[in-house]
Amino acid sequence: MDGFRNQLTLVGRILLALIFVLSGFGKLTAPANAMGYMAHAGMPAALIYPGLVASILVEFGLGLLIMAGYRARQAAILIFLWFIPVTIIFHLIPYREAKAQGQAMMAMMQQINVLKNISIMGGLLMLAGFGSGAYSLDGGQ
Repeated sequence: MDGFRNQLTLVGRILLALIFVLSGFGKLTAPANAMGYMAHAGMPAALIYPGLVASILVEFGLGLLIMAGYRARQAAILIFLWFIPVTIIFHLIPYREAKAQGQAMMAMMQQINVLKNISIMGGLLMLAGFGSGAYSLDGGQ
C-alpha cells in the first residue's frame, strides 16, 4: 500500500506544480505578455519588472522544486504565501469590479479563478503538511 501511496504522491506533486512551471516558463519566454497583463491589472509601472522576475522565480523555480520533491514543503509554503496577493490583485479585485459593473461573464470567470487558486492553495498546504513522499529528492520529508 505504501508504494501506491508514494506513486500517487509523486503524480499529485507533479500535477500540482505543473500550473506553476508552465506559467513561469510562459513568463520567461514571453515577458512582454506578462508585463502587459500586469500593467492592465493596474500594477504600478515601477513594480512590473520586479514583479515579473519574482513571478518567474516563484512559479518556475519553486514549481520545479515541488516537481522534483526538493525542499517541497518550503516551496509549497512560499507559493501559498505568494498566491495570497496574486489572487487578490489579479482575480478577487477584478471579480468585485466586474460584479459592480454588471459584467456577469467576466465576474463568473474571475470567480472561477479565485476558487481555482483557493483549491490550489489547499493542495499546497497539504504538500507542506504531509511532505513530498518517498519518490522525491527529499526522500519523503
